[in-house]
Amino acid sequence: MSDEPLQAEDVRKVYRGRIGPHVEALRGVSLSIRRGERMSLLGRNGAGKTTFLRIASTLLLPTSGRIHVFGFDVVEEPERVRPLIAVVPQEGKPFFHLTPREQVYCYLRARGISREIARSRTEVALEKMGLLEVADRLSVTLSGGQKQRAMVATVMATEAPLMFLDEPTIGLDPFARRAVWDVLRELTRKGSTVLLTTHYLDEAEALSERLYIVEEGRILFEGTAADAKRQIGGTLRVSIENGGPVRDLFRSFGRTVEEGTALSVITGPERIHEIMDLALRNQLSATVGPVTLEEAFLTIVGRSIDEE
Repeated sequence: MSDEPLQAEDVRKVYRGRIGPHVEALRGVSLSIRRGERMSLLGRNGAGKTTFLRIASTLLLPTSGRIHVFGFDVVEEPERVRPLIAVVPQEGKPFFHLTPREQVYCYLRARGISREIARSRTEVALEKMGLLEVADRLSVTLSGGQKQRAMVATVMATEAPLMFLDEPTIGLDPFARRAVWDVLRELTRKGSTVLLTTHYLDEAEALSERLYIVEEGRILFEGTAADAKRQIGGTLRVSIENGGPVRDLFRSFGRTVEEGTALSVITGPERIHEIMDLALRNQLSATVGPVTLEEAFLTIVGRSIDEE
């Protein structure tokens, strides 16, 4: 068995409809994940994130390309891959006729885990996900957030070497989201590897050691959140009130963006004093703050759209 949790090479997926044009969901995706890493796949709805996860988890066949999980081909050796992975699918739901306790325990037993270990892991997972009070209620009676937490508890209890989580915190309140974050950090400390998709960019930044940005089935960016910010021209944003009319004064310092009556300059820390001095000389009010991952994401994806 290879030490590399996941290696994808030129993965393509075309959905061929009987009526209308074909849809290219993936257009040559190549990526890799290191053991014990938390990695995020970011992209808009329809970018190809879920399609990639379904192929990687042996639920969908690619049109071409290869994915290996710990050295095993997901198409040719799915029976070797499945014991090594666990999946929280997008909008997945627990079995309605089971309680959360039964859901977690039965899933572990189905994976070949002993009764004693399954019971212990079930209680730990339910506690960490804040589900002990509803552990013996039928899942059909749970709220949407409780059902989502039950799905995460089921997967985390497996302690699988590689975990795929497709929008794992959607519909959760801030406290439940943080509980999921803590669990994912603990799992990777114990040696599991996590690949997640998320629409919450603060979540990707807080959790991920690396991230990939996907747009229309292509990888546009790979690196850390800090790398993404640097790629758009800097890690700091200077907001200058009423700076629009004097935009030309600040162009040399970095990328400039007009936001209402304010002018934002994306730059690095080495240029801050110059910008603030120039704003002061022109009697303009200016504030400094960090560039957000959301700004970097929108710029990277927007630039790709503009170039087509």
